[in-house]
Amino acid sequence: MKRYFTVTLPAALLGFALFNLHAETKSEEWQNWFADGSLQGGQIISGKATYKVENGVLTGTTTEGSPNTFLAIGPFKDFELEFEVNVDDALNSGVQVRSHIAKEGDPVPEGAKGKLPAGRLYGPQCEIAINGTAGDFYDEARRGTWWSILTKTEAVRTDAAKAAFKKGEWNHYRIVVKGDHYQSFVNGVPAADFAQPNDPEGYIGFQVHGIKAGTGPYSVRWRNVKFRETK
Repeated sequence: MKRYFTVTLPAALLGFALFNLHAETKSEEWQNWFADGSLQGGQIISGKATYKVENGVLTGTTTEGSPNTFLAIGPFKDFELEFEVNVDDALNSGVQVRSHIAKEGDPVPEGAKGKLPAGRLYGPQCEIAINGTAGDFYDEARRGTWWSILTKTEAVRTDAAKAAFKKGEWNHYRIVVKGDHYQSFVNGVPAADFAQPNDPEGYIGFQVHGIKAGTGPYSVRWRNVKFRETK
């Protein structure tokens, strides 16, 4: 004879279980950033470059005399970010992850050469460039060097990684940040893989690099930007 057992959960416990299930599902949902034509609630900081969204494409354009500018969104902890990017040949760019906005009275960030002005975004940046550095992470406005060097993971920077970014084309990026683990892929090629525990939470920032006097304007464009927080 088969016997069947029914377990009845208390209402409060059942509600808690359903809440957790919903929360876990929600954390895995992809968000299509900039699809609604807005700047995704981001703030433009550190410089005077301009940003606009048309047909789901975020375009950042240089302003002569401006330092590096960022569209900062967040803060976030663990996440995945995917996008396609196309940058003018004369310009380089990047996307900050888990980065910080300097405030008046803050101490000098560890590794920085001096105090940062209020409003300056600093921290890990995934590079966008045609010179072979695409996908590597640079410690923007702080240590001023590559995380592959700082973490002794330069072996990840293979010839294939250095050649992955295609000049004049739309290039696909995937960035995964979980715990102290950072990874990037450029057109499907692993471009960075390292661990560092010093930035557990921070902003994502779409960069428009400063330019030399008498040059530009130049632009960088992002499309099909997908983001989801993870646990």
